[in-house]
Amino acid sequence: MTTNEPSVRYTPLTQTATTHPVLLIDTHAPLPELHACVSERLHATLDYLTLVACSSLRDSSSSDLNTLTNVARILVQDAADVFGVIERRGLEG
Repeated sequence: MTTNEPSVRYTPLTQTATTHPVLLIDTHAPLPELHACVSERLHATLDYLTLVACSSLRDSSSSDLNTLTNVARILVQDAADVFGVIERRGLEG
């Protein structure tokens, strides 16, 4: 795949830190693999947010809270992007 030609097989993850897509989703990956990817991210996010919700944040700074929310945002955004691929494939079939 060249960087100048768009590919139908690969779609970029939503990125906010770069101006050029770096991470790609294989849109032809088996659906069980795509589902496993989404499941892993959603379960990790749920476990992470449960841990944060049960923790005391009295001694944390605003940068700590920004870091916590950014980690959750990235994981959920990745999951949403993979869900988008699964939905497109489901609607095509």
